[in-house]
Amino acid sequence: MALINTGYLEYDELKNIQTLPDDERFSKGPVAIIECVQEIPCNPCEAACHFGAIQVGEPITNLPTLIGEKCIGCGMCVARCPGLAIVVVDKTCSDTTATVSFPFEYYPIPTVGEERKALNRKGEIVCSGKIVKVVNPASYDHTPVVTVEIPKEFADEVRTVERV
Repeated sequence: MALINTGYLEYDELKNIQTLPDDERFSKGPVAIIECVQEIPCNPCEAACHFGAIQVGEPITNLPTLIGEKCIGCGMCVARCPGLAIVVVDKTCSDTTATVSFPFEYYPIPTVGEERKALNRKGEIVCSGKIVKVVNPASYDHTPVVTVEIPKEFADEVRTVERV
């Protein structure tokens, strides 16, 4: 009940609501993590996925479901989610690091090479991170997707970076 009581989602709560990738899927490269837990009429993520890895179906108020074996971690769904509830996690960067890609709707937009504090769902500092990619094409409708490299042990926690 953390979401209802505090406004943020605990990872254990998410695991009870959404189907999350298992260790085997994480070992194959980047994969989307859907943190949508509200049954509202919404399906842009399903339409954004050209690989059929996200299903909402009927009724449109169903929670989106990720089919991990179809997801290639392209991130097209990240910027299209109006609830900012999708990230892409890649735990295969190196033996010690992972990346997390997330929507970032603040100014200034981080720049590649910048060091920033990486934050969890609560907005608490978890670790330091390095911005390794920023994607902001016109098709993303002003929702840049930022990728931060972090120590691998924080990949399930980090969901954004500090604003400066």
